[in-house]
Amino acid sequence: MPTLSHQDSVFVLDLGDGENRFSPEWLQKTHTHLDTIGDHDGPAALVTIGRGKFYSNGLDLEWLMANGDQAERYVADVHELFARVLTLPVPTVAAVNGHAFGAGAMLAMAHDFRVMRADRGFFCFPEADINIPFTPGMAALIQSKLTPAAAIASMTTGQRFGGHKAVEIGLVDAAVGEDEVLSTACERVRALAGKDKGTLGAIKSTMFASAVEALRSPKS
Repeated sequence: MPTLSHQDSVFVLDLGDGENRFSPEWLQKTHTHLDTIGDHDGPAALVTIGRGKFYSNGLDLEWLMANGDQAERYVADVHELFARVLTLPVPTVAAVNGHAFGAGAMLAMAHDFRVMRADRGFFCFPEADINIPFTPGMAALIQSKLTPAAAIASMTTGQRFGGHKAVEIGLVDAAVGEDEVLSTACERVRALAGKDKGTLGAIKSTMFASAVEALRSPKS
């Protein structure tokens, strides 16, 4: 389960030490931690990171197969997570310590910045290879962060991008050594932690209004 710690003005949300798939319990716990960050009175920024081999493998497909009657609600909950991170009124950075696949990669895209491990791990949208089309909300999220060329190269191919290739295409902002992922991510947002939450939240809500509308649409 995700855990939250506090390093000065930077909150570090540890996604877990497994594949960090979005089980209903995982989603609920993550939303609780986001509430804590949003309610914090002082300067704040958010870094998310996994432990071990994975940042996140995204959707809990095993749970979905066993609970098909709840699929619509589940997808809506995942969309809400993306919308919340996308518009969170504090600076955010995903410290991509390992594999980020599918909805796990989308979670990273919802952050303001992304720092990825250079030597191991892949950033990948595998939907074209596993025959699962993007929902309109998911597509809008990704396309709100990428150039059209980068969106086509990553969304229609299923290609797995290592750290340096991910920087080249614009999926992430930096690729660093394993021991530098967390510290680099924290440094990227620490100086921004004092931004006014009301102002920053309003800016993000305006910037990403179309993506948020698509994510929160009942038809998405």
